[in-house]
Amino acid sequence: MPEKSRYSVFSMSRRLFHMAAPVKGTLTVSTLASIVGNLSQMGLMGFGALTLLFCCGRLPTGSLGLWGGLTALSALLIVLCRYVEGVVSHAGAYALLSHMRTHLFVTLRKLAPACLMDRQKGDILNIAVSDIETIEFFFAHTIGPLFTVILLPCVTLVLAFFVHPLFVAVLLPIYLIISVGFPLIAVKSGRRIGERYREHLGGLKSLVLESVYGLRDIQIFDFAQARMAQMERLNGQLNRASHGLTLHRQTVSSVPSFFVYLARISIVAAASLLAAGGTVNSTGVILLSFVAAASFSSTQSLTMVVSSLLETYAAAQRLFSLEDTLPAVTETPSPKPIGPIQSIEFRDVGFSYGASGRKVLEHFSLKVSERESVGIAGESGIGKSTVLRLLLRFWDVEEGQILINGIPLQQLPLNELRRRIGVLEQDTFLFGGSIAQNIALGRPDATMEQIECAARRAGIHDFIQTLPLGYHTPMGEMGARLSGGERQRIGIARVLITEPDVIVMDEPTSSLDVLHEKEFLQTLKTACGDKMIFIVSHRSSTLTGCSRILHLEQGQAVELSSKDSA
Repeated sequence: MPEKSRYSVFSMSRRLFHMAAPVKGTLTVSTLASIVGNLSQMGLMGFGALTLLFCCGRLPTGSLGLWGGLTALSALLIVLCRYVEGVVSHAGAYALLSHMRTHLFVTLRKLAPACLMDRQKGDILNIAVSDIETIEFFFAHTIGPLFTVILLPCVTLVLAFFVHPLFVAVLLPIYLIISVGFPLIAVKSGRRIGERYREHLGGLKSLVLESVYGLRDIQIFDFAQARMAQMERLNGQLNRASHGLTLHRQTVSSVPSFFVYLARISIVAAASLLAAGGTVNSTGVILLSFVAAASFSSTQSLTMVVSSLLETYAAAQRLFSLEDTLPAVTETPSPKPIGPIQSIEFRDVGFSYGASGRKVLEHFSLKVSERESVGIAGESGIGKSTVLRLLLRFWDVEEGQILINGIPLQQLPLNELRRRIGVLEQDTFLFGGSIAQNIALGRPDATMEQIECAARRAGIHDFIQTLPLGYHTPMGEMGARLSGGERQRIGIARVLITEPDVIVMDEPTSSLDVLHEKEFLQTLKTACGDKMIFIVSHRSSTLTGCSRILHLEQGQAVELSSKDSA
């Protein structure tokens, strides 16, 4: 489907309505409350007019109790329906937001890391939090007005027909302009304004998030003034986009007022014309005037909804665009079970990133058996980390094959593949929560005995015991104060508790000094000696304990002897 039609107002509205299916009962109740509340507003004005006419002796039928009671009932229904609509619609909308955030996380997990390399983390965060929050407006404030904008004019036009068909001819064009024509024009003309505003807002939030994460380096390198200049530039872009959105919003909210007043003048003009001909129904005209005023106040609110929908549709487009991104890898419908990994083979593998076309790996071949430890060295950018990423199937190879136990990688279940291969990167990321929760990241159901066992094997148990709260120490308080070696040992414990068959490490000692590197390698030898291990490192000292050492040259593996590696 072309981009324009995929994210048209109609297609996105249909998609949003489809998303609302899980809470359709809740939204139905809120929509009915909106309809009844708006009809009650018309009833308040209409029955109020009849009460006034009865008191003036111009209405011979009914009674003061009847018309006054109906007026009071209408007022009560307005209050009750507004309350029900507000509570129920927001309850449904927030339930949907929770579902949307969960679904977005599932989408990101499928796309990462290949399809997210070119996206800023702050922009993704903005979609996950701000954009989804903006979409709440559609579910909480849009569905009800969409129904009332049709029903209320119909009720008014039926009443106008019974008073005199001339009033239908007067009111119908104005209703069509306010309820149909102008909202469509407003949405179409403002789409790009809303998109530009959300784009600049996402860019600014990304810069702020990046600045917070990099605040230490900004201070060290005295980059504050340059960073402030960048922020002021993005602020200026956002302010200009916001100004354009405000101008559009004010136009959308002001222009319909002209037609509302025109409708009231037209009713008076039509009534005057009928009075001049002696055919006017004065009671009907007064009743129609009050009811039409109420209906216009309700239909006019649609224009306010439209002005807010500009941001909503822009946010929805950003969300849908991310969700519609195709993952770099997909799982086969009938995957084959792996079983314990006994052999891994790269067979004449070729691979390049993106549109650059430059081959990172070309005719790369390697065969590894269980309990072997393989070190991979080479210049920066030569493809060392790519070997590990292809093994984890973050990307699919373009040429050749990767086989595990003789089975092509594409035929294996991704969950089992990544469960059997543990990963330790150069910087272990520690989440908020306790040390125990961080160790048990890949095995949330692990017992405390299993967590302590993994920590002992990783050589971090004694350090954890020195902390005031031990394994229950929050990482939010301790994370920044842990040394690189301590963080890496927690990373090893995190890997070991999942009991993988293979461990891959990407520059695991890059942040360690010589002493801590030696301690880390000793821990690795003791805890993981029975595993198949891949280690990528620039440091020859890190690879000295490996049974085999490879050097990547022009995308191919050249195996070194221990003398060469030294």
